[in-house]
Amino acid sequence: MSVDRWKGSVLLLSAALALGVGLAGAAEAAYPDRPIKMIVPWAAGGDTDAISRVFASAIEKQLGQPLVAVNVGGASGTVGAREAKNAPKDGYTIVSLHDYIHTTYHTGVSDLTYKDFEPICLMTSTPNIVAAYGKAPWNTMKELIEDAKKRPEQITVGVSLGSTSHFFPAMIAQAAGIKWKYVSYEGTAPRMTALLGGHIMVGETNLTQLDKVKAGQLKMLAIATDKRSPEVPEVPTLTELGIDVQYGVNRGLAAPKGTPEPVLAKLEDACSKAAKDPAIAETMKKQGTVVRFLGRKDYLAFFEREDKISADLAQALGFKRK
Repeated sequence: MSVDRWKGSVLLLSAALALGVGLAGAAEAAYPDRPIKMIVPWAAGGDTDAISRVFASAIEKQLGQPLVAVNVGGASGTVGAREAKNAPKDGYTIVSLHDYIHTTYHTGVSDLTYKDFEPICLMTSTPNIVAAYGKAPWNTMKELIEDAKKRPEQITVGVSLGSTSHFFPAMIAQAAGIKWKYVSYEGTAPRMTALLGGHIMVGETNLTQLDKVKAGQLKMLAIATDKRSPEVPEVPTLTELGIDVQYGVNRGLAAPKGTPEPVLAKLEDACSKAAKDPAIAETMKKQGTVVRFLGRKDYLAFFEREDKISADLAQALGFKRK
């Protein structure tokens, strides 16, 4: 090849690369110019589904494009998370995550971790409550614990294996010196249906189920907060009962690893503005939840801290990765 032809090829290649970079930059600047899919890795009708949809409606107002929630359940949140991980890294697929991304990994249910994603924002935090079937024989947490000590591995507890609903009663069992009989369900909605129907006797719930308590379908025995909730002041904390467990579900949004920085920044900004909407805070209160916004940097630090806590808990509770 002559020097002139070589120089011409280099110039053409440089121009093509510059054009490609320019087009990519223009696409990112125009983002979003079409609807965004938000994968909810749990069944429709559960807490994560409801909370994610509320935030989606607020975020899409900021972005000017629909944020479409799509339920992809299975394997304690793993199926949906994997689909999100493998999606194009263009910002048009994001995923609703919570603490299960840590617990499923450290219990060997999944090989996915928070490191497979780009954090966008933490949205909310929901405190856990120990609930019993409305016709269960116990009216207090003390009565439940005493019965569990007499009948190890006989009292049924509904969980999603490896997820927060599993960790929560496992932590209580460890602290109280008891053993449950775990029954697995995919997500909150089927778990709650089983509990309300008496197919299981105990499960994890939150303040969204107060109407079920008033109707006699459910009993709230203890809450996993540092102090009693003003919403249910009659429900004692686990801590005051001598069970040193404080636990909640923290929900946020993430994107596939490698999603461009400008896209992540736009999503983060939209989340930040949505979180300041007073109407969202009021709606979340009805979901037994508080708005707890953290931006990308702080959310990553939160992920790192919670992952370490989950790893230690999994080891202490005897879980081992396969």
